[in-house]
Amino acid sequence: VLQIVKESQQQHGLRHGDFQRYRGYCSRRLRRLRKTLNFKMGNRHKFTGKKVTEEILSDNRYLLLILMDAERAWSYAMQLKQEANTEPRKRFHLLSRLRKAVKHAEELERLCESNRVDAKTKLEAQAYMAYLTGMLRFEHQEWKAAMEAFNKCKTIYEKLANAFTEEQAVLYNQRVEEISPNIRYCAYNIGDQSAMNELMQMRLRSGGTEGLLAEKLEALITQTRAKQAATMSEVEWRGRTVPVKIDKVRIFLLGLADNEAAIAQAENEETKERLFESLLSECRDAIQAVREELKPDQKQREHSLENDSGKVSNIQYLHSYLTYIKLSTAIKRNESMAKSLQKALLQQQRSDEDGKRSPRPQDLIRLYDIILQNLVELTQLPGLEEDKNFQKEIGLKTLVYKAYRCFFIAQSYVLVKKWSEALVLYERVLKYAREVQAGAGAHRNSLKELPDVQDLITQVNAEKYSLQAAAILDANDPHEAESPSQVKDGKPLSERFETFCLDPSLVSKQVSLVHFPPGFQPIPCKPLFFDLALNHVAFPPLEDKVEQKAKSGLTGYIKGIFGFKS
Repeated sequence: VLQIVKESQQQHGLRHGDFQRYRGYCSRRLRRLRKTLNFKMGNRHKFTGKKVTEEILSDNRYLLLILMDAERAWSYAMQLKQEANTEPRKRFHLLSRLRKAVKHAEELERLCESNRVDAKTKLEAQAYMAYLTGMLRFEHQEWKAAMEAFNKCKTIYEKLANAFTEEQAVLYNQRVEEISPNIRYCAYNIGDQSAMNELMQMRLRSGGTEGLLAEKLEALITQTRAKQAATMSEVEWRGRTVPVKIDKVRIFLLGLADNEAAIAQAENEETKERLFESLLSECRDAIQAVREELKPDQKQREHSLENDSGKVSNIQYLHSYLTYIKLSTAIKRNESMAKSLQKALLQQQRSDEDGKRSPRPQDLIRLYDIILQNLVELTQLPGLEEDKNFQKEIGLKTLVYKAYRCFFIAQSYVLVKKWSEALVLYERVLKYAREVQAGAGAHRNSLKELPDVQDLITQVNAEKYSLQAAAILDANDPHEAESPSQVKDGKPLSERFETFCLDPSLVSKQVSLVHFPPGFQPIPCKPLFFDLALNHVAFPPLEDKVEQKAKSGLTGYIKGIFGFKS
């Protein structure tokens, strides 16, 4: 039962939380099953209800009919649960659909008690029934009944996981992990206060819960922190105590330590990234709440002095503190991403993988650019301009990250065999590292979380010797200089058919096949003809013609009028 349900859900929408698509799939599959089994509910004119009984259980597809009915009702209930956030009236329809799903699950469990069904399917039907019952009781806030149903479901799946191979047990263990937070939430509502800490740890480890429990757990954590926030009135940072009057900021500051602890205990990079994003989102919301408080007082927004004491206002200092938390968290996130990229670069050097985009030093350069930009913003925070220790710490951190950024720029030059540029950059890395070591002194505690500069110095010294050796070998290798694959004379393909040359540009968009436009070539001009014979031609005399024309005058005109012709 569980395997059929999980495969159907993953292939038809639930991988992306699309319950409407899954409900449509269940309806279509029900229609196909009824048509195949000739188990139709009447015709288009009249409905005739039929029930699946033990007598007709000759085919396991009859059990699929009941299972798909239950899944269709459950998926519709989950769809309504999503829509009920904006339309509360749909909650009544949601409960109705869940009751319908439980009714179908009860019928499935009753049919599976037949002797024709094996023991494994019987147990899975009982677990499926207990799961849907627990969800219905959970929505009704009947915590004790919901906890009993979930515990029954968990017990059955744990026994099934122990009875089969590891591959088959994975599916059962996943379902047990899904319902464990629900059991703890029910225990908390019954009165077990220790369950609250377990729920928060589970939420932080997973980077956020999903499904039925998500909204309730978030509301519960917010409510618990709000109760604690009622007793929190001020916060101290860098020797100054600032009152905190905004509830959203109080709740964020109370949960900050828990979030940072969860990030430190994260099992993998994906979970750590989710937790970083969640923390940054909460921090941005708190900063926005402080900004809204700053809007009415324009003088405070412009860093006005308070009572001529040279200090910024309390609300502005609180804004600086929250901005500091946001920028520091962003730096830690980028540093974590940089460490994972460095590991990927090392693995790539040891074993080349095809088919995947391999990481490059340029990716790390971009991350360190962002970190340096965040450090510049930290130095400009209002209220900290005169804090020399803070400015010194930020200056040392800037030197550390500049050294690492310079190191990976040098690595990118090594890849394109620009040896002199890479060597100069390695020297710059050593210069930054020595400045950090010389200026650390009293600030060693603040530099503990940063990458170790001594390791970087050791690595740079090793890279320098390797670079010098590679440069000498590259300069003394005549074969490589004369290799046909390295020749680039700029000739188009039509002029070098007789020489072999591996030219990568032939498969690019800027391929050079022929010279275009073609060059001009000299050609013979068309001859010009001059008529010189005209100078030697004697034309006939025209004097008689001219005289006859002169005789014609008024007389000729009169003759013409009267029709006389000469």
